[in-house]
Amino acid sequence: MRKIKKNDNVQIIAGKDKGKSGKVLHVDAAKDRVIVEGCNMVQKHQKPSPQNQNGGIVSKEGSIHVSNVALLVNGERTKVGFELRDGKKVRVAKKSGKVID
Repeated sequence: MRKIKKNDNVQIIAGKDKGKSGKVLHVDAAKDRVIVEGCNMVQKHQKPSPQNQNGGIVSKEGSIHVSNVALLVNGERTKVGFELRDGKKVRVAKKSGKVID
């Protein structure tokens, strides 16, 4: 089980976009990286294709290491813990003790 999942709201805590927050679009568990909506924008050069007739330079989100993001619960950064509740392993916010899922 991962501490950060798709559709979680996170805040960037290190790097050029420090302080920005957004929704997690994709989690790459093998590389421990996440893609956050509107953060770490990179430019990609694309050739013309049937989907993109003109080609050119396209801005898109780049990946960020999972250690450089913090989960937001009720607008506050918090660490994530795990507990067994009703026989299920659930994510719990360390600050408030609330179940995240």
